[in-house]
Amino acid sequence: MDEALLRSLTPGVLAVLVRRGAEFAAAEDAVQEALVEALRVWPADPPRDPKGWLVTVAWRKFLDATRADAARRKREDVVDAEVAPGPAAAVDDTLQLYFLCAHPSLTPSSAVALTLRAVGGLTTRQIAQAYLVPEATMAQRISRAKRTVSGVRFDQPGDVATVLRVLYLVFNEGYSGDVDLTAEAIRLTRQLAAAIDHPEVAGLLALMLLHHARRASRTTEGGSLVPLAEQDRARWDTALITEGVALLQRALSRDRLGEFQAQAAIAALHADAQDAAETDWVQIVEWYDELVRLTGSPVVRLNRAVAVGEADGPRAGLAALAEVDPTVPRYTAVSAYLHERDGDLETAAKLYAEAAAKASNLAEVDHLTRQAARLNTRRA
Repeated sequence: MDEALLRSLTPGVLAVLVRRGAEFAAAEDAVQEALVEALRVWPADPPRDPKGWLVTVAWRKFLDATRADAARRKREDVVDAEVAPGPAAAVDDTLQLYFLCAHPSLTPSSAVALTLRAVGGLTTRQIAQAYLVPEATMAQRISRAKRTVSGVRFDQPGDVATVLRVLYLVFNEGYSGDVDLTAEAIRLTRQLAAAIDHPEVAGLLALMLLHHARRASRTTEGGSLVPLAEQDRARWDTALITEGVALLQRALSRDRLGEFQAQAAIAALHADAQDAAETDWVQIVEWYDELVRLTGSPVVRLNRAVAVGEADGPRAGLAALAEVDPTVPRYTAVSAYLHERDGDLETAAKLYAEAAAKASNLAEVDHLTRQAARLNTRRA
């Protein structure tokens, strides 16, 4: 199987579907499904016209999805048009769908991916970015998950840990991505916290509230990113901070520490500081040490390097950064920041420019480009 050939054909196939009238997002999903089908079929039966084959299969996938969506909407319209027999309480089964998609027959990672795609409404690309894997890999994972559950009964809900992971990723995508999903993630997590007495559920809700409290100050009116140290803390939502801290304190008092409680503790320390200079970075490093122990996540190690740089100086931060995989997203931006704080403006400017070229969204590209330009101006 020539994966390079598949990659080279993808833009052309996508363009054909769009010209035929498919919306870009729907066309993109259809092409991804066609690529997965090609990976399955071509090794044993390669087509004479690879592009034509992909166009045909992708268009069929698009039509199937469109017809299914139209049928679903029609069923919903019929139900909406029915006259209710009498007063009835409104029922929101979204959270139940999250649990059902986290089916015991799936691995946790596959359950999360399927739920994000089927219920959370995220695209395959967004999910792949959250998992730090190629988009084609995530498309295959989601397709395998669909095949796994296609013949099972959805009467065995998954575990709380998997649902928490889904809600966390939905919130993160809404908080920093292209789609505003934060309010929905918080709403569902509130429902879960009301239904389940679990310290990690409370920890996740606290984390969401503490991050959401800072949202108004994260960007300028023009949409440019504002780093945490430069944010106007008067714009932070003190009511959300108070609620989040109270939830966290109750969760920590149960002495069953989990990763969401640890992350919420870090957010609470930032919220507690009157200004950036008062931030208790030593304690934040200690919480990152707990997070590394709990998760081993490379992203956590990257964030820990920043905290070490603030607590013990930029050279200590660079030493901690040297232990992180350089392929982790935002690694180059962190390296640029630590080099700038160490006084190496030339290296920092180059790294900011490199980080801008790797950034995943326009706001980050703009921010990092401005940082590089600022240092180049200072050096001129």
